[in-house]
This record gives sequence, C-alpha cells and structure tokens, in this order.
Amino acid sequence: MRLRVLDIVRRAATPIVVLAIAVSVTGCETTGRTGEYRADVPEANNMRLVGHNDLQARSAYSPVIHHQGSRYIAYIGHHGGNRANPMNARNEDNGTSIVDVTDPAKPRYLTHIPGEKGGPESGGAQMVRVCNGSELPKADRSKVYMLRSLGNVGHEIWDVTQPEKPTRVAVVEQKLLGTHKNWWECDTGIAYLVSGVPGWSSTRMTQVYDLSDPSKPVLIRNFGVAGQEPGATGKPPVFALHGAISTGTKRNRIYFGYGTVSNGLIQIVDRDKLVNGPKEPTAANLRSPVISQVQLPEYLGAHTTLPIFGLVPPDLPKYAKGPKARDILLVVDESTSNECQESRQQVYVVDITNETTPMGISNFNLPESPGNFCSRGGRFGSHSSNEYQHPAYDKRIVFVTWFNAGLRALDIRDPYHLKEIAYYIPAITEKTDTRCVKDASGERCKRAIQSNNAEVDDRGYIYVVDRADTGMHILELTGSARSVADFR
Repeated sequence: MRLRVLDIVRRAATPIVVLAIAVSVTGCETTGRTGEYRADVPEANNMRLVGHNDLQARSAYSPVIHHQGSRYIAYIGHHGGNRANPMNARNEDNGTSIVDVTDPAKPRYLTHIPGEKGGPESGGAQMVRVCNGSELPKADRSKVYMLRSLGNVGHEIWDVTQPEKPTRVAVVEQKLLGTHKNWWECDTGIAYLVSGVPGWSSTRMTQVYDLSDPSKPVLIRNFGVAGQEPGATGKPPVFALHGAISTGTKRNRIYFGYGTVSNGLIQIVDRDKLVNGPKEPTAANLRSPVISQVQLPEYLGAHTTLPIFGLVPPDLPKYAKGPKARDILLVVDESTSNECQESRQQVYVVDITNETTPMGISNFNLPESPGNFCSRGGRFGSHSSNEYQHPAYDKRIVFVTWFNAGLRALDIRDPYHLKEIAYYIPAITEKTDTRCVKDASGERCKRAIQSNNAEVDDRGYIYVVDRADTGMHILELTGSARSVADFR
C-alpha cells in the first residue's frame, strides 16, 4: 500500500496552511492538490523523486548520462551566467557540471569546467556529448572523451577519463557566430555540429566533422538549407538549425529540426550522401542529400525530431492493406516566452513510413487548465524529449519536458492517440531564479520551475535539469505507468 498526499494550500501572500491526508491507493503514487497550488511542493503522478543535486545553482540545459566503467557519470551543459563554485571558492562562468550518479539517491558533484563568459544564450557551454575511446575508430582506447559547445563561438573536446580531473584535448572550432545541440556518432566518430560559419546567412547550420581521432578534428563539409550558402542570391531562407539526430550507418538517415518556436523545418537526409557526397556548398549539393522536408507554419518550430521505428499501432494489423508497422518522427516544439506570450507549443507525430511523403497524424497538448500554468510564471509549453531509447521504454514511453509543468511521460504505443501516463513537477527552492514579464505596472516577476531537457540512462532512471537554477532531479516511474514499460 502506498500513500497519496493531498495538500490544501494558500495564496502566496497568506500564511502557509497544509493539511496532509493519508489515502490508501493501489498501484500508483500521486501528490495531488486541492485549492491553489504551492510552488514549493512537488506535484507528481506515477513518478517519484529518487535524488537531486543543485548543480551549484547554474542554469542547466543538456544532461548526458554515461556508463563509465563501474560508475554512472552525468555531464550537464549550462546556459551562460556566473556562479560561485563552493569547491574552490571562486566565481566561475557557467560551463559543464560533472556529477557521479552511480547512486541516484545520492548524486555527488565532482567538478565544474568553466564555459564562455556571457548571457544565457551567448555564454556557457550548453550541450555535451560523450564517447568512449574504445568505440571511436582512431582514439586512445583507454580514454573517455566529451564534446561540448563553448558559448556561441566554438566547440571543444575534453578528456574525461577521470571525470574529477578533465583536461582539454582539442579546439574543434573557435570563431563561430552560433552553436547549439550537436550529435556525435561514437562508432564512426562523425559529428554534426550546430555552427554559425561566417559567410552563411544563418547562424545555425551544420558542420560535419570527423572526430574519430578526437585530438585531430577534420572538417568534412558545411551544410545548410539551400539558399543560405555563401554567394547565394535572393532572400535567404529563415530556418535556423536546432539540432540533428543520426541513425548512423545502420539506417543511413539523419533527422534535422530547424526553428524552435517559429519558422520550423524538418529534413530527412541521406547520411551517406551528406558525409560522402560533393562538399562544395552549392545549392545543388545542399539539396542532393535531402530525401524530403516539411516546412511548418511560421508560428511553429521543430526543436527535437526523434525517430521511432517499427511501431505497431493497436488494431492496424487487422486491416488487409497498408504496412502493419509504422515509423514515426516525434516533433517537439519549444516554448520561448514567459506566461504564454507566444503561440502554443506542443508535440506532433509525423508518419515517416513512406519517408518521401511525411504526414502529420496526431499531436499531444498539455491543457493550460486546470493547472493555470500560463499564470504560474516562466515558460509553459513543450521543450524537448529524451533521445536515448532504453529497451524498457522503446516504442512505449517518451519523456517530454514542459517547463513550468515539469516532466510528462507519454504512452506512444498508439501513435494516433498519445496519452499522458505520469508527470513530475519539481518544487522550487531558495535557489530557483525568477522569470519576468512586462505589464501595465512595469515588470512582474515570479519564481517558477523551468524543466529544460531530460534524458534516461541504461538503468531506466530519468534525469531532468532546470533552466531556472533549481538543479537536476533524478526520477523513476511508479504504479500503472511503470507497467507500461517493459523492464523484463
């Protein structure tokens, strides 16, 4: 038997009154609420908190969990800013946090690598990728390597074999106009770096690099939307790359998502043609690897484009014609404005079974009411999904962050009808930063959770990091949601 706690709470300006009522339930764990919510109390359904680390109160973007020998290490990229590092009593520009999560109930902060000086989007070191040298074709097999962006100016590779003592191996690029979420194929060493190369009209396009020997980066080619290349005439396309997800040589496909909150574009690209095709950035050479692309309405973006293959929707095998299994692309938009001062951002399912004619088939939206999320403070809307597909979750569950609505677990077994089965909204702490909007009186600011990116590890634990300085929460499914997963 587990307990459900119902909190009767107050308005922020009145004294705190909490009435906890123990209720017997079967098969689930829920922290619900009646009346008005209280931000310093977590809200949860079929998901529980396992552990937490405050990440030195740094605004966090991208977590990667790496099984490293007998340990599990979390590498977390940060937005720009500056915070005190209590481990050395120095103020450091936000960069990369390295945390031992071998015991997920007691995550242990190991070290911080300072990043680029600057604001939330111009400084820091937002993204990280990690590969073992034993996987990379030309690397030192005894090493572990981390690829990270550096503000908006460059990309670096670090030796993190001893995660407590990282050392820089190479500077891949250092004079860019923009960066963002990279992808690194550990088995081939090929990396797709989001870069702003001088001369291109977009500050976010792709540099394809051979990082099979991390100490000797080799540029293969620059790639972007035709019309953005140097020397192009006419009005350039407005699409800005957010990131790519590659299937590697196994499926020979790369899925590019452009735009976040607006001017979205989805590209399905032939990997072999991109990596091995003509390198000169002419319009024809940029179009050549593209199998198909979908331009979204100007008010929608494509932050994450996650491919999921071989889904067998319920009842579909009963029909005489048509494929019984479907390939889909889970497209997640990103909310970028506080308190709903933008178009609604949510999750879309695109059927890519016939990849030359992608087709939208469904969506998932988290209602604003009755949670009153638009008025809670900060962003409310979708942001990002996990990328690693743990066997227990593959073709079953995807985890999507929703900023002030926390982390949502979606049952995707029927891609025509996505269903929420669990959620966790962390509580704010004294370190949670404020988010502001302008109103008639000037400016209104509120402290709010801003769950940013999520990932899972090969044990099935779920990691979500907070944009508003609240740290990293380690979670697991419980109750009926856990039964949707296949932990056999």
